Amino acid sequence: MPNLPDVVLWSIPAFVLLTVVEMVSCRLHPDEDAEGYEAKDAATSVGMGLGSLVFDFLWKIPIVALYTALYELTPLRVPVLWWTVPLMLLGQDFFYYWSHRGHHVIRVLWACHVVHHSSRKFNFTTALRQPWTSLTVWPFYVPLIAAGVHPAALAFCSSANLVYQFWIHTERIDKMPRWFEFVFNTPSHHRVHHASQGGYLDRNFGGILIVWDRLFGSFAAETERPVYGLTKNIDTYNLLKVATHEYVAIAKDVKAAHSWRERAGRVFMGPGWGPTPVSAPSTASVPAATLAPATLPDPAAAPTHAGESTSA
Repeated sequence: MPNLPDVVLWSIPAFVLLTVVEMVSCRLHPDEDAEGYEAKDAATSVGMGLGSLVFDFLWKIPIVALYTALYELTPLRVPVLWWTVPLMLLGQDFFYYWSHRGHHVIRVLWACHVVHHSSRKFNFTTALRQPWTSLTVWPFYVPLIAAGVHPAALAFCSSANLVYQFWIHTERIDKMPRWFEFVFNTPSHHRVHHASQGGYLDRNFGGILIVWDRLFGSFAAETERPVYGLTKNIDTYNLLKVATHEYVAIAKDVKAAHSWRERAGRVFMGPGWGPTPVSAPSTASVPAATLAPATLPDPAAAPTHAGESTSA
């Protein structure tokens, strides 16, 4: 297995330079329709990014062990050659799409990914706002390891995908050429992904390529200015709360649940899921034949006194 470069490590100087350039651009040429930068928000994003480096290193220990064991068990081998690397990148991007989509529609996975969406700004520091519980990602890439992709090659492809997505977290770039917008993920597509209004929710999950969204029905074009953040924002810059707030919410909902079905739903259904409220049956929905006929007073009976009622 040849040594593959640590793409993220080598890209850090570019991250810093581009962030500074964007900050200066926002200051010199402010856009009243753009969110720009806010010091506490940017510091929170950078802090979450630094923390993710520490936690990702810890999570890699069991994940690499599992991947290595699976790789040794499979008889298949994909060599690292000039023409296989693009194919592995394509495969990784395909499974990234499904991982990303899964982390939006399954609440316990969303509890990890929600960190990245918790900022109401959209700039290069938002790209650094990464979760501390990325252990939930590994199952989605098992097919690649089972197909003979070396764990180190998968790590390289995942890093390349992450680095690509840095530049799409900006409002300073409007639209790319039409052919590029059709094939690749762009700032315009990713602004939609980070928006919180209804028509933009759960759209544009692609990493490098946007074609997966076009193929699987999750694409939305940017037609109106996005409103960034969550449908229910958390209003905190506390790093621990940013990292864990959805897990805390899940625990509270599970504790308050009235059945095992509801408990399972609070964990594994979508982030907005709730049990269907039980309403009292309405006579309007009951067949007329099942309704008891109204009791009419007997004409031969003696009239009732004022203030008294007849009993049926």
